[in-house]
Amino acid sequence: LMPHTPGSLHLLDDDYLGQAAHMLSKVDTWNFDIFLFDRLTNGNSLVTLMCHLFNVCGLIHHFQLDMVKLHRFLGMVQEDYHSHNPYHNAVHAADVTQAMYCYIKETKLAEQLTPLDVFLGLMAAAAHDVDHPGVNQPFLIKTRHHLASLYQNTSVLESHHWRSTVGMLRESGLLSHLPADMSQDIEQQLGSLILATDINRQNEFLITLREHLDNQDMDLQLATHRHFILQIALKCADVCNPCREWELSRQWSERVCEEFYRQGDLERKFDLEISPLCDQQTDSVPAIQIGFISYIVEPLFEEWQRFTEPSMLSQIMMGHLHKNKACWSRLRYVHTLAETKTHPHVEEPEPEGGQEEAEDIP
Repeated sequence: LMPHTPGSLHLLDDDYLGQAAHMLSKVDTWNFDIFLFDRLTNGNSLVTLMCHLFNVCGLIHHFQLDMVKLHRFLGMVQEDYHSHNPYHNAVHAADVTQAMYCYIKETKLAEQLTPLDVFLGLMAAAAHDVDHPGVNQPFLIKTRHHLASLYQNTSVLESHHWRSTVGMLRESGLLSHLPADMSQDIEQQLGSLILATDINRQNEFLITLREHLDNQDMDLQLATHRHFILQIALKCADVCNPCREWELSRQWSERVCEEFYRQGDLERKFDLEISPLCDQQTDSVPAIQIGFISYIVEPLFEEWQRFTEPSMLSQIMMGHLHKNKACWSRLRYVHTLAETKTHPHVEEPEPEGGQEEAEDIP
């Protein structure tokens, strides 16, 4: 269960290992608590999860992977995430990977995906934010960061995540036993998947998905269509936090906003214009979350539900999404009410969604 990553000793007692193993037996359930799993594995959630998933999916046997090289590669990926980032850290990567596993087990997909598809989907999920600096692309551009000039201000972070992943794949020698053209194809497809997580390309993917669903011309026997659906699945997994149950969802929301606020503090410190959503004094967590759900998450998951229909998981996710949005609406009302008490000249707000939404607050 516990991989020995370089430079780390896993001195966990049997009780913790037993609990972690028990959690892994339910790794395909949507209420999987990645925060608890990370504590039980002593901060090794990503490595432990990936080793387990590669095993249960038969990928180690199918690709004849060397276990020492696999542990080395996964250890490098996990170490390359910044643990001091509140959101973009190895626990987020593990969370996205667990969601991705749930999605590739959906009936519509599971029947059609090849071992290579599953390998690519899990690998891209695990590495999609590797070495994330905890600030966004506009920040890198306006501070003239070397990554921004290297990738010409386009998909800067995603390009870096991909190229870092390729570097670690080559350094670990994980794919060195495969034919050169196959390992090259894997690297390119990983790039295409990771680059799809660029939020600036959201509409491009959403429009294409809608067209396929409207025309009913999605053919998963075609490699190009399977790859497109893997891109969509990874995009869903990357932003699925609002589709988790409230307690897990709320923690992720607070973490991502904390990361935004830290960027805003940096911008204030260096006398730069504060980026949207990054000003703690004006951008509340509830307001940020309602905007994120309305403009990014809901449109994407509505189409994902159409694609996976009839899917119990999609119903569960949409149920959580609507409840969580109602919770944030109520909290925004409470937050705005508190603001009006502090600043009496501000007009008192009307509660959003009426009493029914208020009852949704846990």
